[in-house]
Amino acid sequence: MESILKTTNIVKKYGTKTILNNISMNIQKGDIYGFIGKNGAGKTTFMRVVLSLTPANAGEVKFYEDKTIQDVGLKIGSLIEAPGLYKNASAYENLKRFSILYGADESKINEILEIVGLSNTGNRKAKDFSLGMKQRLGIGIALLGEPEFLLLDEPINGLDPEGIKEIRDVIVKLNKEKNITFLISSHLLDELSKIVTRYGIIDQGVLIEEIAADELKEKCKNKLMIECDNPTKAKKTLAKLISEKDIEINGKKVEVKSNIKDAAIYNKELVSAGIMVNALYVKSDSLEEYFMKRIGDE
Repeated sequence: MESILKTTNIVKKYGTKTILNNISMNIQKGDIYGFIGKNGAGKTTFMRVVLSLTPANAGEVKFYEDKTIQDVGLKIGSLIEAPGLYKNASAYENLKRFSILYGADESKINEILEIVGLSNTGNRKAKDFSLGMKQRLGIGIALLGEPEFLLLDEPINGLDPEGIKEIRDVIVKLNKEKNITFLISSHLLDELSKIVTRYGIIDQGVLIEEIAADELKEKCKNKLMIECDNPTKAKKTLAKLISEKDIEINGKKVEVKSNIKDAAIYNKELVSAGIMVNALYVKSDSLEEYFMKRIGDE
């Protein structure tokens, strides 16, 4: 599949402080890529470097394998931080003014308003819009150049549940109907998990993992937790019944990832081997729990 964004060893420093530390990211065409990390982890800075709004100290940014941001122009759209709107203008007037600035086709304005759910706002001024409506108008402005790739920085931050759903629906619609690829930064992991196809986890400027949504779902599925006095011996004992790759030791606990319905059989086998079982229960990790483990913040 075609790579739409590839960064190699991006470094960004402010003085002696390293904000981005050798970030190499690969986003494939059609992805909804969730860029997750705590506030201050470097998400916004990375997006600004990708868009050439902030120069990197080292590293390379390429679109479509070998093109720069100057080569691709309006194929790349963005909404970084709060959208810059003409507050005393309507949604239509905002799009018209920005279309002139971008040299974009004004005939697309009504279609864009329909896509982002603002076609019924009439002459209502942007200053009177809800935060969610402003965010959707910001996305609409980013669509003027008919982009193939959109970067959205915390697009659902501060929104109420209805506003979050509206933004989410717009993103899914654009991805499915317009084949637009997304890079979306957020710390609201549960909401991202509803639409994302791939994740990148950043912590203190380091991209510590890229993982497909299906793979993450597999990692977070139900597992049998066994607390016992001898985890090493317990693993060897259970390996006689199931594949060793489905058994992991985590401190004083043994995690079993397959055939968890056979818990009674495992318990009997462990007791017969002279292992004291203190507790046995089923557990599944949430996305937040997985994320916190990966950044070493239990």
